[in-house]
Amino acid sequence: MAKWGQGDPRWIVELRSDGTNVNNWHWTERDATAWSTDKLKDLFMGVRVEGEEGTCEVTEVSKLEGEASINNRKGKLIFFYEWDIKLNWTGISQTGVKYKGYVEIPNLSDENNASEVEIRVSMAKDEPDTNLIGLMRKQGAQCIRDAVAQYISTLKTEFTQGMILPTANGISDSGEQEIVQKAEPQTVMTANWVEWQTFCAMLLLFVYLIDVEFCFSLQAQTNKSSTCPSTGVKIPTCKFTLKETFLTSPEELYRVLTQEELVQGFTHAPASLTADKGGKFQLLGGNVSGEFVELEPEKKIVMSWRFKSWPSGHHATVTLTFKDKGGETELGMDARGVPKNEEDRTKEGWKRYYFDGIKQTFGFGALLL
Repeated sequence: MAKWGQGDPRWIVELRSDGTNVNNWHWTERDATAWSTDKLKDLFMGVRVEGEEGTCEVTEVSKLEGEASINNRKGKLIFFYEWDIKLNWTGISQTGVKYKGYVEIPNLSDENNASEVEIRVSMAKDEPDTNLIGLMRKQGAQCIRDAVAQYISTLKTEFTQGMILPTANGISDSGEQEIVQKAEPQTVMTANWVEWQTFCAMLLLFVYLIDVEFCFSLQAQTNKSSTCPSTGVKIPTCKFTLKETFLTSPEELYRVLTQEELVQGFTHAPASLTADKGGKFQLLGGNVSGEFVELEPEKKIVMSWRFKSWPSGHHATVTLTFKDKGGETELGMDARGVPKNEEDRTKEGWKRYYFDGIKQTFGFGALLL
């Protein structure tokens, strides 16, 4: 047995503040399954294509089974991932007819790159023939392939940060130790390094001060457009109103919209909410989120509401009003501050996931007159 401090230096735990995996020699593993699940859902739910035939978009990730992990061995990263995926898509023709179909990705794995991934596009059962299937198989499949490529790229860049630790004598992408300089050159290098750090700190301070001044100038301006607080970029917004009638009482409809288990029921997806003033909510697996601003049982709900794909930090104000019509309830939905380019998608989302979802789940469908 070697004495303390002797032997193969790659196995000697050197004196470091973290004391973990010195020189990146030991095998370490990081589970990327949960992160990958959220990332893939976010990327696929943003797929939308338009053409002469109409528009198509992914509306649900109905199946996402598999796993992903990253391993570090001797400073080299090894990626493992394997997924079986099924998506639901909806197409709307130029005449307004709606069609539904599926996308299957049977084997998204580390053995293939994005260009080799098999993507199967089909129509739902009993759906009639439509030219939209061609649009989805060509442009839609390419957008899905781009989403896959972005997932792989992000997995290998953002998620791997911090896996390769600096060694005691420096850092190297290949895991090899850098050559230690003699005493006199080291002194010069240290002095230069201090000067460089000072310069970087002054540069960051300068950029910060400019950014603060820019933010204050934005706040001083008044404009009908909404301002995204995190980016300082103004976006055009719109407002719209929807109305829907439900065969139930205001009391029951209010309960459906404010109780977590009932919300999960009609959205058919994970949801969390606290129905109090200032309470937060997340629906459809985090694709919809916000905060309750005002709650008046059986009469009114005011929310700060957003889609996940909207600019960071931007919320619309959504007001729901309940009108008792004797055996029926008229639900009014007023939305203000919705990004202009998201108006149609927001309307469709409320009709499909809120109005239609509630009617189909709880049997509150209105009679056709």
